[in-house]
Amino acid sequence: MKKPSWLNKKIDFEKCIKVKRILRKFNLHTICEEAMCPNISECFFKKAVSFLLLGNVCSYNCKFCAVKKGKPLSPDTQEPKNIARVVKLLGIKGVVLTSVCRPDLEDEGLSQFLKTIKEIRKLTPQVLIEVLIPNFSQKSLIDNLIKEHPQIIAHNLETVERLHPSVKKGTSYKDSLKLLKLIKEKDKTIFTKSGLLLGIGEKPKEVIKTLIDLRKVNCDFLSLGQYLRPSPEKMEVKEYLPLEKFNFYREKALELGFKHVESSPYVRSSYKVLSYFS
Repeated sequence: MKKPSWLNKKIDFEKCIKVKRILRKFNLHTICEEAMCPNISECFFKKAVSFLLLGNVCSYNCKFCAVKKGKPLSPDTQEPKNIARVVKLLGIKGVVLTSVCRPDLEDEGLSQFLKTIKEIRKLTPQVLIEVLIPNFSQKSLIDNLIKEHPQIIAHNLETVERLHPSVKKGTSYKDSLKLLKLIKEKDKTIFTKSGLLLGIGEKPKEVIKTLIDLRKVNCDFLSLGQYLRPSPEKMEVKEYLPLEKFNFYREKALELGFKHVESSPYVRSSYKVLSYFS
């Protein structure tokens, strides 16, 4: 399917050079790079970085995601300290921490999140922290994350319930909702957030139902963006949504009670994290 004229964002690699050099110096990965995010030059130029913990090889092979699939790397014990150093060095005001899925680890990788949050707060306690987490199978792990009190805990549904089994194999739509509900029940002062990729075959009424489902578990924040196929091996784009439809979903989401919504073709779940606090 041919891209429409409004999807013409160009990546300015010159704007990425400084941040990329620093990241390589500290042996760090970002979801910005691994997921081939179209916003990378805009964000890196503004010193906005979404760090990818626990390596750049994922155990899962989701049909929408560009991150490499394979045998994951051993956790880098210096990663938490190095991320904290880079956050301070770049003067980052709002940082996003996410990870590849690590069911091979005893705690599914949670301890790396906890260590990184602690190290960031040692050096820059004023930084706003969002953690974008997988659906940990051990729900008891969430208690330890909540104790560290990141400002936002995000977990993406990615798509509507009907498409969920084929898009996110090995995960459950209902379990994801339960996870978001659990976080809010444990600590109402932590903001919860979720995101959807649109244009993969969902129907408008299914999107609205998904927004309602998220509000039923008191999800605070929402991101909606256009799915862009990262490679021929991944699922095809079924529709390129016009801007008017993104605006419609934004207004509907706000009517339903979301505190803040980012909705436009190039929005990704980690995009403009500070805007959620404006």
